[in-house]
Amino acid sequence: MDQTRNDADVAFIKALAELLNDNDLSELSVKREYGDNDSLNVRVSKMTAQYFVAPPVHQPQTMMMPAAAPAPQTGAVGDAPASADPAQHPGAVTSPMVGTAYLAPEPGSANFVTIGDQVSEGDTLLIIEAMKTMNHIPAPRAGVVKRILVADGSPIEYGAPLMIIE
Repeated sequence: MDQTRNDADVAFIKALAELLNDNDLSELSVKREYGDNDSLNVRVSKMTAQYFVAPPVHQPQTMMMPAAAPAPQTGAVGDAPASADPAQHPGAVTSPMVGTAYLAPEPGSANFVTIGDQVSEGDTLLIIEAMKTMNHIPAPRAGVVKRILVADGSPIEYGAPLMIIE
């Protein structure tokens, strides 16, 4: 490969990176053909956030959670014992993604739902922020919010139970 073609390829890749940023894209893939069996494949992508999920750590039952972390709302009339696995509950609403859960549309405002609220299918239950995008999580069915299993601002894993709706 000669230096002129190398310089042209570098300029081409820089132009793709600018195109990526100017159009608010997260990834761009291009194949540039030069002739028989000669091409340049370029994939330009940017990561706005990375999520690291730490492996579970066994903690003795005598340890206390930090006071700064808000505890999820867990009590309600007629609810199952707190020791039951909420993910196995038939009314469990699980997370469709990894991210950060927000119970209110913005800091200082009222939560989307509280325990005892009647919700209709499609009503927003909470927001999960993933890669700087706010994803509204709708109620999969109509019912009453029995338990809220996440705290505002807490990290959420894919498939984690968020709420119980009966």
